[in-house]
Amino acid sequence: MTQRTWFITGSSSGFGRLMVEQLLERGERVAATARKPEVLADLVDRYGDQIWTAELDVTNTSQIRQVVEDAFAALGRIDVFVNNAGYGLFGAAEELTDELIEHQLATNLVGPIQILRAAVPHLRAQGGGRIIQLSTYGGLATNAGASLYHASKWGVEGFMEANAKDLAPFGIGVTIVEPGSAATGFRVGSSRLPEPMAAYDGTPAAMSRGIQNPALPSVSDPAKVAAAIIGSADVSPAPLRLVTGSDSLRIIRDALRERLANIESQELSAAATDLAPAQAS
Repeated sequence: MTQRTWFITGSSSGFGRLMVEQLLERGERVAATARKPEVLADLVDRYGDQIWTAELDVTNTSQIRQVVEDAFAALGRIDVFVNNAGYGLFGAAEELTDELIEHQLATNLVGPIQILRAAVPHLRAQGGGRIIQLSTYGGLATNAGASLYHASKWGVEGFMEANAKDLAPFGIGVTIVEPGSAATGFRVGSSRLPEPMAAYDGTPAAMSRGIQNPALPSVSDPAKVAAAIIGSADVSPAPLRLVTGSDSLRIIRDALRERLANIESQELSAAATDLAPAQAS
């Protein structure tokens, strides 16, 4: 296997940390970034120059640009970028503060956009590469009480899907990962909740208030998900989407079927707004 170099955001925990560990064990090089890179010190001690670390807050666009430049300068080539950093924000839209909204979108949507924009000139210059975007089944389906989280994930999926078309001529593949439930600490450790409003007590939106319950079951093995993400980089052409977890597959399939049925039921009414044949010509 040819040694590749990976750039991973959010490397301190969850899928990010697992991917870094598995890649290093395989002998690949990793640029591991995190808001607190000191938590990666044990890996630096063990793997030495095989891992390059940097502080990176993906809400800081100028820092993104500098870290990407520094990584290419230090490592020469980066084959795969993994946008892993992100978190969940749950609650009814009315319950959320402006600060919560802005930070959610800055982290989950604007951050990946700016990582891609910083990486693409280098990937084009080296003749190709791969961009992997961590999303969720919630990038294609919705739950009550998660409107801003879904907004961030639907937005980043649209951005990445369009870029898959824009970047294909340069040999740059794009893959969107759709994980289901997995015990990564996402729900308990990193998700955020606003102060609840009594008006939403007993409504569907209030169901999200239990998201941090550690007793909630998980379907996927996080280590297997990390391995599947890594394995997707070996597939050519790049798969546009990688679904992990039977729960994710079921939820996405049901949501798409429902959406398609709704659209197809409007075939006649949609055509009714067309220009008359004489006008169209």
